[in-house]
Amino acid sequence: MSTVYLNGDYMPMNEARISPMDRGFLFGDGIYEVIPSYDGRLVGFTPHLERMQDGLDAIEIRLQVDHEQWRQIANELIERNGGGNLGIYFHVSRGADTQRHHAYPENIEPTVYAFAFEIPPAPVPSKDAATRYRVSTAEDLRWKRCNIKSTALLGNVMHYQHGHSRGHNETILYNEDHELTEAAACNVFVVKHGIVSTPLLDHQKLPGITRLMLLEILRRDGSIPVQERVVQLDELHSADEVWITSSSKEIAPVIEIDGTPVGDGGVGDVWLGAQKLYSAHKFDF
Repeated sequence: MSTVYLNGDYMPMNEARISPMDRGFLFGDGIYEVIPSYDGRLVGFTPHLERMQDGLDAIEIRLQVDHEQWRQIANELIERNGGGNLGIYFHVSRGADTQRHHAYPENIEPTVYAFAFEIPPAPVPSKDAATRYRVSTAEDLRWKRCNIKSTALLGNVMHYQHGHSRGHNETILYNEDHELTEAAACNVFVVKHGIVSTPLLDHQKLPGITRLMLLEILRRDGSIPVQERVVQLDELHSADEVWITSSSKEIAPVIEIDGTPVGDGGVGDVWLGAQKLYSAHKFDF
Protein backbone atom coordinates (compact mmCIF):
# COMPACT_ATOMS: atom_id res chain seq x y z
CA MET A 1 0.00 0.00 0.00
CA SER A 2 1.45 3.35 -1.04
CA THR A 3 2.02 6.17 1.43
CA VAL A 4 0.55 9.61 0.70
CA TYR A 5 0.76 13.07 2.25
CA LEU A 6 -2.36 14.97 3.28
CA ASN A 7 -2.37 18.27 5.18
CA GLY A 8 0.80 17.65 7.16
CA ASP A 9 0.48 13.90 7.74
CA TYR A 10 1.73 10.76 5.98
CA MET A 11 -0.67 7.82 5.79
CA PRO A 12 -1.66 4.81 3.66
CA MET A 13 -3.55 5.95 0.56
CA ASN A 14 -6.71 4.09 1.61
CA GLU A 15 -6.85 6.15 4.81
CA ALA A 16 -6.67 9.57 3.11
CA ARG A 17 -9.92 11.53 3.35
CA ILE A 18 -11.08 14.94 2.16
CA SER A 19 -14.40 16.68 2.75
CA PRO A 20 -17.09 16.35 0.06
CA MET A 21 -17.34 20.14 0.41
CA ASP A 22 -13.75 20.60 -0.74
CA ARG A 23 -13.73 23.06 -3.63
CA GLY A 24 -11.27 20.89 -5.51
CA PHE A 25 -13.96 18.20 -5.59
CA LEU A 26 -16.89 20.56 -6.26
CA PHE A 27 -15.29 23.01 -8.71
CA GLY A 28 -11.86 21.69 -9.75
CA ASP A 29 -10.68 24.77 -7.83
CA GLY A 30 -7.00 23.96 -7.47
CA ILE A 31 -3.54 23.63 -8.98
CA TYR A 32 -1.36 20.56 -9.44
CA GLU A 33 2.09 19.46 -10.59
CA VAL A 34 3.68 16.13 -11.52
CA ILE A 35 7.45 15.83 -11.09
CA PRO A 36 9.37 12.75 -12.27
CA SER A 37 12.16 11.24 -10.20
CA TYR A 38 14.66 8.53 -11.07
CA ASP A 39 16.48 6.76 -8.23
CA GLY A 40 15.63 9.66 -5.95
CA ARG A 41 16.73 12.40 -8.35
CA LEU A 42 13.98 14.90 -9.18
CA VAL A 43 13.78 16.32 -12.70
CA GLY A 44 13.02 20.04 -13.08
CA PHE A 45 12.02 20.47 -9.45
CA THR A 46 12.56 24.26 -9.29
CA PRO A 47 10.72 25.19 -12.52
CA HIS A 48 7.86 22.84 -11.58
CA LEU A 49 7.48 24.59 -8.23
CA GLU A 50 7.73 28.03 -9.82
CA ARG A 51 4.94 27.12 -12.24
CA MET A 52 2.80 25.78 -9.40
CA GLN A 53 3.28 29.03 -7.47
CA ASP A 54 2.35 31.03 -10.58
CA GLY A 55 -0.87 29.01 -10.80
CA LEU A 56 -1.68 29.47 -7.12
CA ASP A 57 -1.10 33.22 -7.46
CA ALA A 58 -3.30 33.37 -10.58
CA ILE A 59 -6.29 31.86 -8.78
CA GLU A 60 -5.49 33.58 -5.46
CA ILE A 61 -4.83 30.55 -3.28
CA ARG A 62 -2.57 31.60 -0.40
CA LEU A 63 -0.38 28.78 0.83
CA GLN A 64 2.55 29.07 3.23
CA VAL A 65 4.70 26.23 1.88
CA ASP A 66 8.13 27.08 0.45
CA HIS A 67 10.23 25.17 -2.07
CA GLU A 68 12.32 23.47 0.59
CA GLN A 69 9.21 22.16 2.35
CA TRP A 70 7.89 20.79 -0.96
CA ARG A 71 11.25 19.13 -1.56
CA GLN A 72 11.09 17.52 1.88
CA ILE A 73 7.62 16.16 1.12
CA ALA A 74 8.81 14.79 -2.23
CA ASN A 75 11.88 13.15 -0.73
CA GLU A 76 9.86 11.64 2.12
CA LEU A 77 7.36 10.17 -0.34
CA ILE A 78 10.18 8.74 -2.44
CA GLU A 79 11.71 7.09 0.62
CA ARG A 80 8.43 5.78 2.05
CA ASN A 81 7.41 4.37 -1.33
CA GLY A 82 10.61 2.48 -2.03
CA GLY A 83 12.41 4.77 -4.45
CA GLY A 84 13.09 3.75 -8.03
CA ASN A 85 11.26 5.52 -10.85
CA LEU A 86 8.45 7.58 -9.34
CA GLY A 87 6.26 10.48 -10.31
CA ILE A 88 5.48 12.90 -7.49
CA TYR A 89 2.00 14.43 -7.68
CA PHE A 90 1.37 17.70 -5.79
CA HIS A 91 -2.22 18.94 -5.49
CA VAL A 92 -3.45 22.11 -3.78
CA SER A 93 -7.16 22.94 -3.67
CA ARG A 94 -8.69 26.04 -2.14
CA GLY A 95 -10.04 23.88 0.69
CA ALA A 96 -13.40 22.95 2.20
CA ASP A 97 -16.16 25.46 2.88
CA THR A 98 -19.48 25.02 4.67
CA GLN A 99 -21.49 25.87 1.55
CA ARG A 100 -21.23 25.56 -2.21
CA HIS A 101 -20.78 29.08 -3.53
CA HIS A 102 -18.95 30.25 -6.65
CA ALA A 103 -17.10 33.18 -5.06
CA TYR A 104 -13.78 32.50 -3.35
CA PRO A 105 -14.52 31.95 0.36
CA GLU A 106 -12.40 33.64 3.00
CA ASN A 107 -10.64 32.09 5.98
CA ILE A 108 -10.50 28.48 4.83
CA GLU A 109 -7.33 26.42 4.73
CA PRO A 110 -6.09 24.98 1.43
CA THR A 111 -6.07 21.21 1.07
CA VAL A 112 -2.57 19.92 0.30
CA TYR A 113 -2.28 16.38 -1.06
CA ALA A 114 0.70 14.54 -2.54
CA PHE A 115 1.43 10.99 -3.60
CA ALA A 116 4.01 8.96 -5.50
CA PHE A 117 3.32 6.56 -8.36
CA GLU A 118 5.48 4.30 -10.48
CA ILE A 119 6.62 5.62 -13.85
CA PRO A 120 8.54 3.86 -16.64
CA PRO A 121 12.33 4.14 -16.77
CA ALA A 122 13.66 7.31 -18.36
CA PRO A 123 13.49 7.22 -22.18
CA VAL A 124 16.68 5.93 -23.79
CA PRO A 125 18.17 8.07 -26.59
CA SER A 126 18.00 5.27 -29.15
CA LYS A 127 15.91 5.03 -32.30
CA ASP A 128 15.34 1.33 -31.72
CA ALA A 129 14.22 1.82 -28.12
CA ALA A 130 12.07 4.92 -28.72
CA THR A 131 8.35 4.70 -28.03
CA ARG A 132 6.57 5.75 -31.21
CA TYR A 133 3.40 7.80 -30.97
CA ARG A 134 0.38 7.97 -33.25
CA VAL A 135 -1.86 10.99 -32.75
CA SER A 136 -5.10 12.61 -33.87
CA THR A 137 -5.77 16.29 -34.49
CA ALA A 138 -8.76 18.36 -33.37
CA GLU A 139 -9.81 21.99 -32.92
CA ASP A 140 -8.97 23.23 -29.44
CA LEU A 141 -12.28 23.69 -27.59
CA ARG A 142 -10.93 24.30 -24.07
CA TRP A 143 -11.16 27.45 -21.96
CA LYS A 144 -8.97 30.51 -22.53
CA ARG A 145 -6.71 30.15 -19.49
CA CYS A 146 -4.81 27.01 -20.49
CA ASN A 147 -1.60 28.57 -19.14
CA ILE A 148 -2.91 27.74 -15.63
CA LYS A 149 -2.27 24.12 -14.59
CA SER A 150 -5.70 23.73 -13.06
CA THR A 151 -7.08 20.50 -11.63
CA ALA A 152 -10.21 21.19 -13.72
CA LEU A 153 -9.05 19.06 -16.64
CA LEU A 154 -12.29 17.94 -18.29
CA GLY A 155 -11.51 19.78 -21.54
CA ASN A 156 -8.11 18.10 -21.76
CA VAL A 157 -9.61 14.73 -20.84
CA MET A 158 -12.22 14.98 -23.60
CA HIS A 159 -9.61 15.93 -26.19
CA TYR A 160 -7.35 13.08 -25.03
CA GLN A 161 -10.29 10.69 -25.31
CA HIS A 162 -10.84 11.89 -28.89
CA GLY A 163 -7.50 10.36 -29.82
CA HIS A 164 -7.71 7.40 -27.46
CA SER A 165 -11.03 6.25 -28.90
CA ARG A 166 -9.37 6.15 -32.33
CA GLY A 167 -6.51 4.00 -31.08
CA HIS A 168 -4.11 6.93 -30.88
CA ASN A 169 -1.79 8.06 -28.08
CA GLU A 170 -2.61 11.79 -28.05
CA THR A 171 -4.54 14.59 -29.74
CA ILE A 172 -2.72 17.62 -31.14
CA LEU A 173 -4.85 20.77 -31.01
CA TYR A 174 -5.18 23.85 -33.21
CA ASN A 175 -7.18 27.07 -32.80
CA GLU A 176 -9.76 28.69 -35.08
CA ASP A 177 -6.94 30.24 -37.13
CA HIS A 178 -5.44 26.78 -37.70
CA GLU A 179 -2.46 27.60 -35.49
CA LEU A 180 -1.09 24.82 -33.31
CA THR A 181 -1.68 25.27 -29.59
CA GLU A 182 -0.55 22.09 -27.80
CA ALA A 183 -1.68 18.51 -27.28
CA ALA A 184 -4.18 17.30 -24.68
CA ALA A 185 -1.39 16.51 -22.21
CA CYS A 186 1.80 17.61 -23.99
CA ASN A 187 3.52 20.45 -25.82
CA VAL A 188 4.28 20.09 -29.53
CA PHE A 189 7.42 20.57 -31.65
CA VAL A 190 7.84 20.31 -35.42
CA VAL A 191 11.08 19.83 -37.34
CA LYS A 192 11.64 20.96 -40.93
CA HIS A 193 15.02 21.03 -42.71
CA GLY A 194 16.77 20.46 -39.39
CA ILE A 195 15.14 23.46 -37.65
CA VAL A 196 13.05 22.78 -34.53
CA SER A 197 9.99 24.99 -33.95
CA THR A 198 7.41 25.13 -31.16
CA PRO A 199 4.41 27.45 -30.71
CA LEU A 200 4.93 30.65 -28.74
CA LEU A 201 3.49 30.61 -25.24
CA ASP A 202 0.25 32.44 -24.54
CA HIS A 203 -3.07 31.81 -22.75
CA GLN A 204 -3.82 28.89 -25.11
CA LYS A 205 -0.90 26.76 -23.92
CA LEU A 206 0.51 25.36 -20.72
CA PRO A 207 4.14 26.43 -20.23
CA GLY A 208 5.48 22.88 -20.12
CA ILE A 209 8.54 22.23 -17.97
CA THR A 210 10.02 19.70 -20.40
CA ARG A 211 9.43 22.28 -23.14
CA LEU A 212 11.23 24.94 -21.09
CA MET A 213 14.17 22.66 -20.27
CA LEU A 214 14.51 21.37 -23.83
CA LEU A 215 14.56 24.89 -25.28
CA GLU A 216 17.26 25.97 -22.84
CA ILE A 217 19.34 22.83 -23.43
CA LEU A 218 19.18 23.16 -27.22
CA ARG A 219 20.00 26.86 -27.14
CA ARG A 220 22.87 26.34 -24.74
CA ASP A 221 24.35 23.55 -26.88
CA GLY A 222 23.77 25.30 -30.20
CA SER A 223 24.05 22.25 -32.45
CA ILE A 224 20.30 22.07 -33.21
CA PRO A 225 18.60 25.34 -34.23
CA VAL A 226 15.35 25.98 -32.33
CA GLN A 227 12.74 28.73 -32.41
CA GLU A 228 9.46 29.74 -30.77
CA ARG A 229 6.93 31.09 -33.26
CA VAL A 230 3.41 30.67 -34.61
CA VAL A 231 3.16 27.20 -36.17
CA GLN A 232 0.38 26.52 -38.66
CA LEU A 233 -1.56 23.28 -38.85
CA ASP A 234 -0.37 22.55 -42.39
CA GLU A 235 3.23 22.64 -41.12
CA LEU A 236 2.37 19.75 -38.83
CA HIS A 237 1.38 17.62 -41.81
CA SER A 238 4.41 18.59 -43.91
CA ALA A 239 7.02 18.32 -41.13
CA ASP A 240 10.03 16.04 -41.34
CA GLU A 241 9.59 15.19 -37.64
CA VAL A 242 7.00 15.92 -34.98
CA TRP A 243 7.54 15.56 -31.23
CA ILE A 244 5.32 15.81 -28.18
CA THR A 245 6.94 16.64 -24.84
CA SER A 246 5.91 16.12 -21.23
CA SER A 247 7.53 15.28 -17.91
CA SER A 248 6.64 11.59 -18.26
CA LYS A 249 7.37 11.21 -21.99
CA GLU A 250 10.34 13.60 -22.21
CA ILE A 251 10.69 14.02 -26.02
CA ALA A 252 8.37 11.58 -27.78
CA PRO A 253 8.60 11.05 -31.55
CA VAL A 254 5.30 11.12 -33.44
CA ILE A 255 5.35 8.82 -36.46
CA GLU A 256 1.74 9.12 -37.63
CA ILE A 257 -0.91 11.89 -37.60
CA ASP A 258 -4.53 11.09 -38.44
CA GLY A 259 -3.37 7.89 -40.11
CA THR A 260 -0.72 9.59 -42.29
CA PRO A 261 3.01 8.96 -41.66
CA VAL A 262 5.19 11.82 -40.46
CA GLY A 263 8.16 12.18 -42.81
CA ASP A 264 9.37 8.70 -43.68
CA GLY A 265 7.33 7.18 -40.86
CA GLY A 266 10.35 6.51 -38.66
CA VAL A 267 12.15 8.12 -35.74
CA GLY A 268 14.21 11.07 -36.92
CA ASP A 269 17.87 11.98 -36.54
CA VAL A 270 17.06 15.39 -35.04
CA TRP A 271 14.96 13.70 -32.35
CA LEU A 272 17.89 11.42 -31.54
CA GLY A 273 20.24 14.37 -31.11
CA ALA A 274 17.75 16.29 -28.99
CA GLN A 275 16.96 13.32 -26.74
CA LYS A 276 20.67 12.65 -26.18
CA LEU A 277 21.17 16.25 -25.07
CA TYR A 278 18.07 16.20 -22.87
CA SER A 279 19.10 12.92 -21.22
CA ALA A 280 22.55 14.35 -20.48
CA HIS A 281 21.30 17.60 -18.91
CA LYS A 282 17.82 17.07 -17.45
CA PHE A 283 19.13 16.91 -13.87
CA ASP A 284 20.70 20.37 -14.23
CA PHE A 285 17.39 22.14 -13.45
